Amino acid sequence: MPVGTDQVVGVLLAGGRSSRMGGGDKCLLPLAGHPMLDHVIARARPQVAQLILNANGGGERFARFQLPIAADPVDGFAGPLAGVLAALEWAQAVMPGCPWVVSFATDTPFLPRDLVATLLAAMERERGEMACAASQGRAHPTFGLWPVRLAAALRHALVAEGIRKIDHWTARYRLVTAEFSAEPCDPFFNVNRPDDVRTAEGLLAHGGVVMELGR
Repeated sequence: MPVGTDQVVGVLLAGGRSSRMGGGDKCLLPLAGHPMLDHVIARARPQVAQLILNANGGGERFARFQLPIAADPVDGFAGPLAGVLAALEWAQAVMPGCPWVVSFATDTPFLPRDLVATLLAAMERERGEMACAASQGRAHPTFGLWPVRLAAALRHALVAEGIRKIDHWTARYRLVTAEFSAEPCDPFFNVNRPDDVRTAEGLLAHGGVVMELGR
């Protein structure tokens, strides 16, 4: 039976240190009058059964978003894989029986509105074990579909083997890549530097991307 988006937990990956933006929570930077995280939530929330936030430190700064928070379950800012593990273990504990977690980067305000459905369709069509997004021939592994059943395997890879790069872990499994159109702009354009904020606001101001905010 095909898996639907009602069987997917979404995790917003905000556990990094944002060193290229001078530290702090990059996803809280203002973009067109709203925190960038608002733009990401507006696109991600309708695609999943439950949305959670992977963040470290005090959760008070994210209180206005009214999302469950799952901190990295391993020490040392282990990167996006730690956020994925946090979501897999959260799903096991809170939504037993939910088979999938999908991850969203929180510095990518134009992410596709059909991301989850497209990843699910690609994985089922190509009989993969997991899936990730791509655009313009470039993979975006932080936008991935992950099986909850691999939580223990991922924990072992992070803790016992010291694996940090997503592609080092996914190489062990049948990974499917789903290509997304880059028109009218690349949906995986990410805000890494101050100049990128101005670029994103320019896209919004000139109508290149339609944003619909509000929860």
